[in-house]
Amino acid sequence: MSQYVSRLGRRSPSAASRLRLHRRPRRVAMLSVHTSPLHQPGTGDAGGMNVYIVELAQRLAALGIEVEIFTRATAGGLPATVELAPGVLVRHIDAGPYEGLAKEDLPAQLCAFTHGVMQAWAGHRPGYYDLVHSHYWLSGHVGWLAAQRWGVPLVHAMHTMAKVKNANLADGDTPEPAARVIGETQIVAAADRLVANTAEEADELVRHYAADPAKVAVVHPGVNLDRFRPADGRAAARARLGLPPDALIPLFAGRIQPLKAPDILLRAVAVLLDERPELRSRIHVPVVGGPSGSGLAKPEGLQKLAARLGVADVVRFRPPVGQEQLADWFRAASVLVMPSYSESFGLVAIEAQAAGTPVLAAAVGGLPVAVRDGDTGFLVHGHDPADYARVLGRLADEPALVTAMGRAAARHARSFGWDRAAATTADVYTAATQSHRRRVRSRHG
Repeated sequence: MSQYVSRLGRRSPSAASRLRLHRRPRRVAMLSVHTSPLHQPGTGDAGGMNVYIVELAQRLAALGIEVEIFTRATAGGLPATVELAPGVLVRHIDAGPYEGLAKEDLPAQLCAFTHGVMQAWAGHRPGYYDLVHSHYWLSGHVGWLAAQRWGVPLVHAMHTMAKVKNANLADGDTPEPAARVIGETQIVAAADRLVANTAEEADELVRHYAADPAKVAVVHPGVNLDRFRPADGRAAARARLGLPPDALIPLFAGRIQPLKAPDILLRAVAVLLDERPELRSRIHVPVVGGPSGSGLAKPEGLQKLAARLGVADVVRFRPPVGQEQLADWFRAASVLVMPSYSESFGLVAIEAQAAGTPVLAAAVGGLPVAVRDGDTGFLVHGHDPADYARVLGRLADEPALVTAMGRAAARHARSFGWDRAAATTADVYTAATQSHRRRVRSRHG
């Protein structure tokens, strides 16, 4: 983003402000084909991207940029439009059967989805949408066509990348298909701007997909600091959730699938209890979330693993919960455990820290940005359960460390507010609009 800021900085502040406002889009078509912003995170394909889109859209609307989010209808009888917040509209598009359609089946429905987007656009005056912002590769293909048809810039956010996921597969997980790799490569070439969560993701776009570095902008996702905050503390949250007041509580919260590696937490607990059986009465392991992705093939797999490992008595499986209750789970936990094989950022890591809870995470993807190793949590290189067990043992022995890291975590998370993310994204929109206009002028020059 520095090149955009410096370019504006050569003018007087008032001139720069006028230029930004003049070039900033008034209305953005945001595309989220495979998962609705209205869905409960932690179920099916709903996760951090859903939270990202909802929070970003609301903050953009507060800046005066109206957002219309196009998503696939997954049930009959849904209203054509839903106002999510003032200035944020969700449009349900019919594309394929409502239920029983896996994400892997959706490429065959992109034509139908695009048709629905074009029908909505046809009901408006010319120039109604000023920019398209697509999320994930499926949306990128629809966005590519829509942006060309409407003559507006395309901004795309990958969220995850096939080549990166395939290079970091969990044992037994299914690799992403070649069609996705080809699709992502096409979108990278077509987009006016690419939004990356971290500098590492930006480098991966350049390295794996030959992205033009000048088109890549780094925008850290945010956290809702009003919702995720320490509030009345760990003891009160445990009382509300019916959890033991003095237990070591390592929490897993997210979609249950091999990529997220909840099995590593269970294996680590088994190692810890083998070495220190006296901790069995002091440990409580909540797993909050539902099966997703390749995890749907064996929805009871994690429960069976807990039984085989001999830790079923200390593990409690809980269904996905809303954001307010999720904040309470974070406050109640001693530590959030994220042993993922791949994470473009890891929003839950920032959410947990904002709630005053340290994080024990794999040193992959954006997690080294989200977590300050040794200060707000611990980063583990690799996925050896024994390494995670060692950290859990230390936290069991040093409750004061949990408290100190929790305080540091809450301070660290305050720098990740969504207002900052939305303002930076609005600057990306401005830069995309300017470069798009220059390209159009040169083509007709």
